Amino acid sequence: MRVLHALGITCVVLLAGLALVNAQTWTPLTNQPTFAASTALLLTDGTVMVHDAGAQNWWKLTPDANGSYVNGAWSQLASLPAGYSPLYYASAVLKDGRVIVMGGEYNFFSAVWTNLGAIYNPLTNKWKSLNHPTGWSTIGDAQSTTLADGTFMLANCCTREAALFDAKTLTWTPVGTGKADINDEEGWTLLPSGKVLTVDAFNGLNSELFDPATGVWSLAGSTIVQLVQASSHEIGPAVLRPDGTVFATGATGHNAIYNTATSLWAAGPDFPKVNGVFLDIADGPAALLPNGNVLCGASPGVFLANTRFFEFDGLSLTQVAGTPNSPNFSSFEGRMLVLPTGQVLFTDGSTDVEIYGSAGSPNPAWAPTIAKVAKTLTHGLTYTLKGTQLNGLSDGAAYGDDAQAATNYPLVRITSSASGHVFYARTKNHSSMGVATGSAIVSTHFKVPAGIELGASQLEVVANGIASNPVSVTIN
Repeated sequence: MRVLHALGITCVVLLAGLALVNAQTWTPLTNQPTFAASTALLLTDGTVMVHDAGAQNWWKLTPDANGSYVNGAWSQLASLPAGYSPLYYASAVLKDGRVIVMGGEYNFFSAVWTNLGAIYNPLTNKWKSLNHPTGWSTIGDAQSTTLADGTFMLANCCTREAALFDAKTLTWTPVGTGKADINDEEGWTLLPSGKVLTVDAFNGLNSELFDPATGVWSLAGSTIVQLVQASSHEIGPAVLRPDGTVFATGATGHNAIYNTATSLWAAGPDFPKVNGVFLDIADGPAALLPNGNVLCGASPGVFLANTRFFEFDGLSLTQVAGTPNSPNFSSFEGRMLVLPTGQVLFTDGSTDVEIYGSAGSPNPAWAPTIAKVAKTLTHGLTYTLKGTQLNGLSDGAAYGDDAQAATNYPLVRITSSASGHVFYARTKNHSSMGVATGSAIVSTHFKVPAGIELGASQLEVVANGIASNPVSVTIN
């Protein structure tokens, strides 16, 4: 179990031989939060739900009229149910738009692997307590994922157990046989095949795949290099890239790459050393940028402060600028969320929230497409949109256990042709939550907001910060 706060390091160490990339920039929010901003989740109406670290309170960041999150405004949301105040837990936005939070390595900052949980309805601004899977005395800092069919899958931190959540009945069904080691400290990455990849934290160099079709775990080969820190069993996040490779970061300074086409692992580039110690991600954040690179935060040793940021382009790691507060926190305190603008929102448990803007642009082949949508839309009504790659090519962001902020679901963005004002239409009940679905036609439902401006507009569907070509619509 990690300590609550990392040790501060007052000096910034410059990495010899690694030039900072100037095109990549951090921008602080114009209106910074008054709380300790931690895990952030993207709601399907384009707003961002942010947890007050370890507390019961949640807040919402709403972009301004021009769609800017930098200039967004805060409003307080409902608090978690009585008795539940987690730190380091499983989380997801479900395909119906609700938010699920399960477990916690702490509860009210007391060290306990709690089996409590709750579900949030953005339409009513209310939380409801959830039961844990039958027989589970722990959930703790568990990993989770949403499978391609939209089912939420949860791990028990301290056993080999997993369970599937029925969002209609709010009940759990056990799943998964053949797991080679316990789930503790591992993270799950959804693959284009619909299978789930994990790197074992208690089983040498081995990795495993879960097949939802059979409910069985099987070995997926050696990671070639050691990613797991021996004494703590910590490991870093693993992110699926548009080329079908998974960049798996380590808590040892070493990293590895899994090729989903060949099912083979290869050693990746190491993080550099600082004062003879590898930078690593012993718990920490990463996110897929629209340009296909992976942004990640690494710090020296396990749970020590002074985080540096890197972009991985498929071949090499390049250091980029840090946040103003980065000398003061460890990688495990960071959280990343991919915004519909293609920027990355970064929180570190402080009142400094920063937004990262990357260089380059996405390959047009990565974008979602709109195949069918009504050309005349009435405010307050619900419509169906059909197209391809509506869920993007990846989960978007990763951490592993402790925090999940996937954004593999479509958002519908409508921009008024007259004013340029931006509106998001709340989406729900997507036909698929699979990633990299290619030419398959998938769909989502969206409700035109009641306050939208009337007249000629441009409608886009956005997945993981990459927008489709716009179509012209008229708002009645």
